[in-house]
Amino acid sequence: MRHLIYLYFRMRKLLQKIFSAPIIRMANKYASRPDQVRVHKALSTLFSNIQNRPGKKGIKLNFTPSSKVIIFSDQHKGIRDYRDDFALSEKNYLAALDYYNKEEYLYCNLGDSEELWKNKLDDVLKCNTATFEAEKLFLKRNAFIKVFGNHDLYWANAPLAGLTLEKVYGQRIKIYEGVIFKMTLRKTPFYVFLTHGHQGDLQSDGNLFSKWFVSVIWGPFQSYLRINPNTPAYDNQLKSEHNTIMYNWTAQQSNLALITGHTHQPVFNSLTHLEQLYMNLSTAKKGGNKEEIQKIEALLEAGNFSGDTSSRLDYSKNTYFNSGCCCFSDGDITGIEMEGGKIRLIKWKDASRVILEECPLEHLLDTSSALK
Repeated sequence: MRHLIYLYFRMRKLLQKIFSAPIIRMANKYASRPDQVRVHKALSTLFSNIQNRPGKKGIKLNFTPSSKVIIFSDQHKGIRDYRDDFALSEKNYLAALDYYNKEEYLYCNLGDSEELWKNKLDDVLKCNTATFEAEKLFLKRNAFIKVFGNHDLYWANAPLAGLTLEKVYGQRIKIYEGVIFKMTLRKTPFYVFLTHGHQGDLQSDGNLFSKWFVSVIWGPFQSYLRINPNTPAYDNQLKSEHNTIMYNWTAQQSNLALITGHTHQPVFNSLTHLEQLYMNLSTAKKGGNKEEIQKIEALLEAGNFSGDTSSRLDYSKNTYFNSGCCCFSDGDITGIEMEGGKIRLIKWKDASRVILEECPLEHLLDTSSALK
C-alpha cells in the first residue's frame, strides 16, 4: 500500500513537469485572444453609455477630496478543493475588507469574484460564507459596488441572479459592467473609468470553448496536479499584450484613467509592478542610494511580484492601472486605492497592508492640464 501511494505521488510530479506548461499554453491560445479593434470599440461604447445614460450599464459617481475607494478584482472564489485559486488568499482578503470597512472606504468589486466556470453556484455560495458576510458590511453602509467579469457573467445574464444576490447579501443590489468616478483636479474635470477588462477578448465575448475547456478539461487537471497558474511564470506575454491594448485606448482619451482587472497582472501608471521596480532601481543607482538599491534588489531576488518586462507599455501617459488579483499562488492579494488625493497599488501579505506604488491623482492629468 505504501508503495502504491509513493508511485501515485511520483506519477503526479512527473505529469506536472510534462503537461503543465503545454496545457496552459493551449488554454491561452484558444481562450485569450484580445483584439484591439474589438476592445477599443467595447470600451468606448461602455464609457459613452455610462456617461450619457447612467444606471443600466454602470454607475457614475462624484469623487471628492474626502472620498475613499478600494478596488479588488479576480478573487475566483471556489469550493476549497485543489482547483480553488482563492483558498490561500482568503485570510488576506478578509483582513483587507475588515480594514477598509473600519476606515469607511467604498468597495468596488471589479469582477470575477466568483469562479463559475469551474464550479456550481450553490457550492461556491456555501463555501464562501465568511467573505460574503464581510462584503455585506460595506453594503450596509451603502458602500459596495459589484461589477461582473467573464467568470461570473452569471450575475449579468441569469434571470434569477437578482434573487440569488438578494439571498446572499440580504437586500437587492445592482450588478454593473462599469463605473465612472468624476473628479476635479486643478480645476479640470477628470474621469476614472473602471471595468473588469474582458470586453473585446474572445475568451469572454461568446467563446463557449473557453468555458468548456476550463470546466471539463483544465479544472479536473488542475485539481489533480494541484497547480495555481496565477504566478509570474505563466502567460505574461499574453497578459502584457492585453494590458498594452488597454493602455492604447486610454492614450487616445483626454483626462481619463482606466482601471481594470482580468489579466491578474498588477499595473500602475501604465507599467507592470516589475517594470516599476526596475525603473526605481535605475533611479536609486544614479543617485547612489545604497539603502534603496539593496531594498529593491532584495525584492527582485525574492521574486515576490507579478509581471514581466517582455512587453513594455509605452508609458508616455500614466493612464492605465490594473488591480492584479486576489488569488496569487502565495496567498497575497493586490488592489488599487484612491484616497487623500493619491492613487496607490497595494498588496496584502500576512494580513498586513503594503503600499507598492503611489502617486498624486493630479499626476494623471494630461500635460497641458497639469501645468495649469
